[in-house]
Parts: sequence; structure tokens; C-alpha cells
Amino acid sequence: MTDLFGGAATYYARYRSDHGDEAIGHLARAFGPDRVVLDLGCGPGTVAIPLAGRVRAVLAVDPDEEMLAEGRRLAGGAAGGIRWIRGDSTTLRALPPFDHVVMGRSFHWMDRRAVLADLDALLPPHGAVALVGPVREERDPPWEAVVRPVRAAFGLNESGVDRQRALGSFQATGEHHDEVLAGSPFGRVESARFERLVSMDVDALVGLQLSFSYSAPARLGDRLDAFTEAVRRALLADRPSGVWEERRITEVLLARRP
Repeated sequence: MTDLFGGAATYYARYRSDHGDEAIGHLARAFGPDRVVLDLGCGPGTVAIPLAGRVRAVLAVDPDEEMLAEGRRLAGGAAGGIRWIRGDSTTLRALPPFDHVVMGRSFHWMDRRAVLADLDALLPPHGAVALVGPVREERDPPWEAVVRPVRAAFGLNESGVDRQRALGSFQATGEHHDEVLAGSPFGRVESARFERLVSMDVDALVGLQLSFSYSAPARLGDRLDAFTEAVRRALLADRPSGVWEERRITEVLLARRP
């Protein structure tokens, strides 16, 4: 699944929301300052970069070299605490040792039960699996109803990436992460939620569309300019102020062995 986000790395880094300092601080306290943490499916370092410096080291692993390159660029002074590695959930056994693992917006793409079985073999007894992302009952953001018809007009939807879904992924089964964790070796699960109000202007919302797998620049090809202009027109027609607010809830699931 190395081409899911073709051309999206810079948009992903700039326009995808981070998880907020409270959520990262919660992770850091749970992991401990002297631990090595694997960020599996790290993207451009959304978790790895703010976590570095709060733990001993971060192994930032992603199959997309564009994402890794963007992460290295953004890391700057934090680069010394992060080791950027090209790999994916099928290459866990080739990685250096680690104490804990965190996954942001990546676990839903994986064969989740197979990944958890591998992590059970690789993590030490104290090791935790952390998932960071939206809550299970997340509602569509207020702009989604405006942009969805534009995507449909361009033939862009999540089913367009179904061919790349993994056996056992959320896309393949519809089974939520908490249910998968409950039936795994890491069945002792704790949840913490962190809420923020986020404002986005039209430029940010247009850029956000290019960060998604189903509307990444590589998928749009020579229709890129037409798509972004259509999104911009639709957003401004619906809200001439060009500013959208949404309340975002980030959930951190910490799963440990019983």
C-alpha cells in the first residue's frame, strides 16, 4: 500500500490536524521517559515529532518515502530522537527492539489481528499498544456535506482504494478498533478523550482534501486544478465568510496485556 497517498505528503503535514499537546502528553506519561516507542504508519511525523524528546527514542516507520522525507524535513531539532525507517506492518520483525507502539491514522489500513499477534511476540511484558485518533462515534465535520458532492462529481470516494485494503482492516470488516483490541492479547484497554475547537479557512480545507487517500494528487492527475477550484467554489458558495469551525475529539486508547 505504498501509493495510497501519492503526492499527498506535504498536504498531509500542513493540513491534517495534529492530536494536540494534551493527547501527546498523555501518551508520553503512559510510555515513560526511558522507553523506545515505535510509531507504526507514522506519516510525516504527526505523533513522532511531538513525542520525540519525551521518550528515549522513536522509531518512525512508514511505507511511503514521501511521507518519511516530509517528516525528516519537519523534525528539525527533534531529528536526533527519531529514526525514520521505510517499512510497514508486515515488516515488524525486522525492526530494532522497542518497548511500546503507537498508531495514529494508520491502524485501520492494517490486518489488525495479525499485527497485534506480531506485537504480542515482540513487545516486552510491560509493552503497550496505543491508538490515537477520532472517537468511534465521530460525526462528519460541517464542511463534509459541501465537499462530498464535489468528490462524487469527480468519481472520488473511499471505494476507490478498496483494492488496497488489507485482510482484517477496518475497510474490509467494519469492526471497530476497540472490538479488535478486546479480543486480542492486549485486551486491557483504557480510553482518554481530549476535545478542541478548530477553525479552518478555505485554503486549509482545499489542502485537506489533497491529504486524503481517495483524493490525493496522484489519484487526481491532470484533474487536480479543476478539483481544487470546484471545492473552493462550493465552500465559498455555502459559507461566504470562508471560515469553518469544528469541535474535534481525539481519543487515546491504551491497550495492555491483562
